[in-house]
Amino acid sequence: MSDTAKLELEGKTLELPIITGSEGEKAIDIRQLRANTGFVTLDNGFMNSGSCESAITFLNGEKGILRYRGYPIEQLADSSSFVEVAYLLTYGNLPTQEQLNTLDQKIKNIKQLPEGLLQLIQTFPKDAHPMGAISSAMVALSAYHPELEKSDMTAEEMDNALPLLMGYTKLILGAFYRHAQGKAPLESSDEKDYASDFLNLMFNGPGANITPAVAKALDVLLILHADHEQNCSASTVRVVGSGQANIFASIASGINALWGKLHGGANQAVLEMLQEIQENGGDYKLYLAKAKDKNDPFRLMGFGHRVYKNFDPRAKIIKKACNTVLEQLGVEDPLLDIAKGLEEEALKDEYFVKRNLYPNVDFYSGIIYRALGIPTNLFTGMFVLGRLPGWMAQWRELRETPGTKISRPRQIYTGSNERDYRPISER
Repeated sequence: MSDTAKLELEGKTLELPIITGSEGEKAIDIRQLRANTGFVTLDNGFMNSGSCESAITFLNGEKGILRYRGYPIEQLADSSSFVEVAYLLTYGNLPTQEQLNTLDQKIKNIKQLPEGLLQLIQTFPKDAHPMGAISSAMVALSAYHPELEKSDMTAEEMDNALPLLMGYTKLILGAFYRHAQGKAPLESSDEKDYASDFLNLMFNGPGANITPAVAKALDVLLILHADHEQNCSASTVRVVGSGQANIFASIASGINALWGKLHGGANQAVLEMLQEIQENGGDYKLYLAKAKDKNDPFRLMGFGHRVYKNFDPRAKIIKKACNTVLEQLGVEDPLLDIAKGLEEEALKDEYFVKRNLYPNVDFYSGIIYRALGIPTNLFTGMFVLGRLPGWMAQWRELRETPGTKISRPRQIYTGSNERDYRPISER
């Protein structure tokens, strides 16, 4: 196959390089298109545009493949830990035991939030949406770590940023949750693994049900959420980072992008759907019928995926974790009964099977969070906890790539042509 593509425009033939990725993905390099022809491309939603070359995550939606740095997500979820995966995403290789211990200890050294940051969180109304507080706290962290505000951070400073933000993020989530509950914040424990410590920061005490199996299930869920190629929030982090914004501002931009209900808010939407079904009698079979009716505005949340056209590889893994949590906690909840009913019926319904509308990761993660006692409006915040290492890896890769330019998309203007200004008395 030729290594160039020919494009004919207004009688001119332009040869554009073809770039082939390590997994055989092909792209037409149009970086010189506008300079040579005056044309730009128009691609609503960037569905056909590659924004960068990246070595972090490979995703094949047609075949249901997800790999971090070449490692299948199934293997990582089965054998790895979230902290180990964070190292992998950042540095490109799995850590040695010494490297893992070092990163883990640096995270554990972050035991509490700066007093001023804690006061900031406590100024929010108790019923405020957590994502606003999390985003604000992330940006505010820059005031306490000016050494990480520089546009020319050294590799060592970038290394320090990973454990710092991983440690602070779980403290921020825990502090806001406890503030909303009218409880005092807790310090991090250096005797617990990452997931166990987070659950302790949230709930603490005998009623917390922090068994090793429950903590492991949460750890797996964080691994599954750690990165997902150039999604909305990762792309936002890169766009903001391309302007050489600091790590705190860049990550906060990802948090804000994740807040959208079409992105990180999907698992919250699942629970809101289940509540709607419960409030209207709990007949989930009726709602499956509504979902199949093209004239009915009802949408079945948590089924199918924009990228995965066959199945979401994360869903099979998280379903197992979900069953573990439900068995360990012995939760009796009518919403969870409705969820299990929806899953069972949809998996054997020809309409859903034929269209590959299987439960996705958002469906099961919402059930897990509900069973753990995490409030619905904090579900997207839990996504932040998992996605943080991926955002940081994307930001670092961007900063370390020579020749990176500030992101500046073009547009096709459709407004008024030139008009003369008229004084207000003549309008």
